[in-house]
Amino acid sequence: MDLFAPLLPYLPLTLLVFLAGFVDAIAGGGGLITLPAYLAYGLNPALLLGTNKLSSSMGTAVAAARFFKETRLRADLLFILVFLGGLGAGLGALAISAVPPDLVRWLLLVLLPPVAIFLAARKSFGFSDTSAMRSEGALLARSGGIALGVSFYDGLLGPGTGTFLALALTRFCGYDLLRATALAKLLNLVSNLAALGAFLWLGRVDLRLGLAMGLAGMAGNYAGSHVALKRGAWVIRPMLFTVSAALLAKVAWDMFR
Repeated sequence: MDLFAPLLPYLPLTLLVFLAGFVDAIAGGGGLITLPAYLAYGLNPALLLGTNKLSSSMGTAVAAARFFKETRLRADLLFILVFLGGLGAGLGALAISAVPPDLVRWLLLVLLPPVAIFLAARKSFGFSDTSAMRSEGALLARSGGIALGVSFYDGLLGPGTGTFLALALTRFCGYDLLRATALAKLLNLVSNLAALGAFLWLGRVDLRLGLAMGLAGMAGNYAGSHVALKRGAWVIRPMLFTVSAALLAKVAWDMFR
């Protein structure tokens, strides 16, 4: 037993990061679990966001690889979306000093309740792919605008980025939830890596802890993506509703506590 005693403090955090990866692979929102978990573990707040980005990037890379074939887009179109996602994340990071985070939180308080109500009311949302009804140019314009706008939010604030991407791509592009989730994972990976690069440059990453928890996140993302690929919208849709409600509760708590 003494042999494993040094590992015991890591066990709760490892399990929570695994759970976060599982949820994040299906519907996004893993940061709602990992950020409080790292703080409870006692991580220096100055290293919190960077360490979380390292572990979450490792996990998201697994999910993005597993989902990749479900994107079903030409390589040149994917490149454009990835470029716009990276650009949006970079612009969002630069805008942090110009846009008050509280303004973004108030917008979330206004936008999230209709999203949750919409998901509850539209029982068939995301079960069929109607994107073929739109031209390739229209799809590129819509998905590109979503990639740029939501990634901008990710660079600016962040929580729920994968959720917003999946919902917006389904609602405005007509993709089914599985395909929208696949695209969301790829775009979320790009914005995560862009942010991680900045945190590494600033020295705000606990590399040892981040890499160790990244392994747990990879395992969770692998398990979650397996469930999502097998069950599709049947499991993604209720998880999106749950994550949206949890995000609303967190934003409200942060605003009014």
